[in-house]
Amino acid sequence: MNKPKKKKSNSGGSIAQNRKARHDYHIIDKYEAGLALMGWEVKSMREGKLQLVDSYVIFQNSEAYLIGAHVTPLRTASTHVIADPTRTRKMLLNRREIEKIERNSKQTGYTAVCLAVYWKGNHIKAEIALVKGKQQHDKRASIKDRDSNRDLQRVNKAYNR
Repeated sequence: MNKPKKKKSNSGGSIAQNRKARHDYHIIDKYEAGLALMGWEVKSMREGKLQLVDSYVIFQNSEAYLIGAHVTPLRTASTHVIADPTRTRKMLLNRREIEKIERNSKQTGYTAVCLAVYWKGNHIKAEIALVKGKQQHDKRASIKDRDSNRDLQRVNKAYNR
C-alpha cells in the first residue's frame, strides 16, 4: 500500500513580517534576497521563531548583511551548537542589485530594511526594501487614509448586499 504524501505546511508561506517598518518608512523599491542560514535557524524559522523588528541591511566589502533579526533557537534543534540568536546573516543578491541598493542607501535619509521573510519553494527568501523615513504628520496621514479606506469598504459591502 502506498502511504499518503505528507504536505508541507510552510511551502510558500510567510515566516515573519516587519509591520513597524511599513509604518515608519516610505517604501521606495523592493528586492528579493536569499539568506545564508545555519541548520538550527531553518528549523526555528519553520516553527515561526523569527522577529524582524529593528532589523536593517548593511553593506561591507560589496556584500549585504542582515543585522538585528532575532531567531529564537529551539531547545531540541540546537543542542550541539552554541546558538547566537542575533548573529549577522549574509544576504544573497546579484552584484548589480547590491551595488544599486548600496549606492541608493548612502543618500541622506535612505536606508535598507527587511520587510518580510517567507518560504519560496524549499528556500527561505527575504524581502528587503530601500526606504525613506516618514515624518510624524506622514504617519498620521497614512493612518487616516487606512481608516477611511476601511470605512469605505465597510459601506460598499453593506450596500452590495
